[in-house]
Amino acid sequence: MSSYQVFARKYRPQVFREVVGQDHVVRTLRNAIEQNRLAQAYLLVGPRGIGKTTTARILAKALCCVNGPTADPCGVCDSCREIAAGNSLDVIEIDGASNNKVDQVRELIDNSRYAPTRGKYKIYLIDEVHMLSTGAFNALLKTLEEPPPHVKFIFATTEPEKVLPTVLSRCQRFDLHRIPAPVIAAHLLHIAKCEKIELAADAARAIARGAQGGLRDAESMLDQLVSFCGDKIGAEDVRGVFGFTAPEVVAEFAEKLLARDAAGALAQLAAESEAGRDLLRLLADLIAHLRNLLVSQVNPSSLEGEHDELLLGLIRAQAARVSPARLLDLIDQFAAAEARIRWAPDRKLHFEIATIKAIQTLGSATLDEVIGELTALRRGDPAESAPRRASAPPPTAFKTAKSETPKSETPKSETKRRIELPPPTLRAAEDEPAFNPAPATALSPLAAKLEPPAEVAAPSAASPSAVQTIRPSPEDAAENVANPLPLTELVATSPAELWSKVVEEVRSKRPLIRSWLDLGQALALERDELRVGFARAQKIVVESLGSASNRAFLEEALARHAGRKLKLKFELRDDITLAPPVPAVPAEPSAAPRPEPVPEAVDPMAAFRNDPQIRQALEIFDAEIISVQPAPVRP
Repeated sequence: MSSYQVFARKYRPQVFREVVGQDHVVRTLRNAIEQNRLAQAYLLVGPRGIGKTTTARILAKALCCVNGPTADPCGVCDSCREIAAGNSLDVIEIDGASNNKVDQVRELIDNSRYAPTRGKYKIYLIDEVHMLSTGAFNALLKTLEEPPPHVKFIFATTEPEKVLPTVLSRCQRFDLHRIPAPVIAAHLLHIAKCEKIELAADAARAIARGAQGGLRDAESMLDQLVSFCGDKIGAEDVRGVFGFTAPEVVAEFAEKLLARDAAGALAQLAAESEAGRDLLRLLADLIAHLRNLLVSQVNPSSLEGEHDELLLGLIRAQAARVSPARLLDLIDQFAAAEARIRWAPDRKLHFEIATIKAIQTLGSATLDEVIGELTALRRGDPAESAPRRASAPPPTAFKTAKSETPKSETPKSETKRRIELPPPTLRAAEDEPAFNPAPATALSPLAAKLEPPAEVAAPSAASPSAVQTIRPSPEDAAENVANPLPLTELVATSPAELWSKVVEEVRSKRPLIRSWLDLGQALALERDELRVGFARAQKIVVESLGSASNRAFLEEALARHAGRKLKLKFELRDDITLAPPVPAVPAEPSAAPRPEPVPEAVDPMAAFRNDPQIRQALEIFDAEIISVQPAPVRP
């Protein structure tokens, strides 16, 4: 009675054409043999069970065959049969974990000097070569680079990063990939046909998904199922033996997530746990399903060969209900949970927490959605606002905004529920003359006769409110000639007065940043810029005011009050406190001097939270502020 052989050994490939899923490696090796371009050393890299050792043995057989070197070894000669049986004197297989010392490598080098006994080459096949010590690697370097003509080295490893770079540089590296699930399923059906086993197609796909790209694992699982089920295997048998979850069940769980049905999701999770399902595998399948939703949005045709039509329909329907940003967030959350669950004693507990957290995330509005809603409300067209979140009912405020009443006849009760934002156009302050330049041909005689002063009074940091004399640059002078300004805008101005006018205008048009401007103190008005100082602790405020949109708005207001284009320069200074500067008020001669009250420090973050428009946005979205981040500083 012959001994039984497991499927992984019985159906191990013996020639290159039988290797499964590694066509790029097979083609390169076949061409190298046919063109007589053989390297002295080869390194096969990849995860377990994908064919590294099998490919190395086939290469050794192709080199040592009686007809070799040949890309198609005969398999019947003494050399081919000895290599297949593992007892060839010319092909020495070494376990790197057991023979990793310097003395053992030196013995290998000494034996390599002798000629092969039967074939043309003596081949050293070292498996898990990364287990060799540094001294063993260094002892092998010289022989590896310039071996005898009859010696070839073939290395295999699952961790190439542990191999010395000096060894890697002397080898031709071949990266073997994980085998796709459809290829593994087809190979399992071929084995089942040869063994006269009735294997269902969905059962073969379930085994292939569970093997995670390893053909040897899939063959071992099929071997185990035959022992359990006999000659008839179905998908339920696969799930019952290995604790896998059906793809339809995973899709149903994802449906409860997107519908924000926490009770249903937890109930299904409890049922899967009681049925003996592997929760870690279920979590991995859920991440893979969310990945399928994301891929379906980008390239729907890429999933056609991986799943049946029923599951593809579910994937497309769910992908249409959720944004890519939400999917990426869910994948990140469940991937982090997978890392925790892997070592947790109570996996169900961590899975439930991750599920509830994911549903809460789906129920909250992102910053992009808030900006989209506010932008739509600002335009007066809430219908164009971005969708809130997956399967979430629209807020009541947006239902009111979609009323059939024409915009010209909108009742006041509905108008109050919208967020009123200022129009994008800028208007001059009420107490300042409007900036209305005359045409270039209508040159003001008074402006034409006005000559710029010969000197510019240097500003003093100690007295920023001192009156300064401004001399326009040649470019500004030319612009003033082309666009004459009122005389009141060309006279001397103090930095503090100019900055206070800008702050007063911004206070009415940009209330969100008014509290930030109050913290600034005008330092000096130089040739083409106004320097404004802030306390050292207000770095976030300076970064926010320095953003492109805020800077453009402030400099436009500054140009209107200064009568010419000026740049703003924000500085962080140690001599400025958090309290805003108080303008000096001259005391009346007859009145006794009274001490001025010291204002309390203004917290810009508290002002942001208490802003009426921000509070109204929180009411619309039924949300709360978790953290406040400064606007990104753009170049």
